[in-house]
Amino acid sequence: MTRLLADAGVVALASLVSPLKSDREIARALNDAAKLPFIEVYVATPLAECEKRDPKGLYARARSGQLSGLTGVDAPYEPPDHPDLVLDTTNADIDELAAQVIDLLNERSPRPPR
Repeated sequence: MTRLLADAGVVALASLVSPLKSDREIARALNDAAKLPFIEVYVATPLAECEKRDPKGLYARARSGQLSGLTGVDAPYEPPDHPDLVLDTTNADIDELAAQVIDLLNERSPRPPR
């Protein structure tokens, strides 16, 4: 879907859990091959903070052995080497984080002629 939107000139955002570098490299390569922009935003949140924010209790279930394959607990997470933007969500204001994303999109996105 994002490809269709991007082909039509629409800025498409996709929020994905992509714990492996190889998966993110594939996504970037696909966009590069299609000559479409790709911006990687790393939402850097420590595991302890993720556990505090967990409304579904997934981390507690993983820690107790009731759930397996949870990223950061018993499944790997490989932080990106060179993300286009790093958002540290630990103590940040959501409006400030959103503004950083919008600023980067405005900086990188082609603008239609006026």
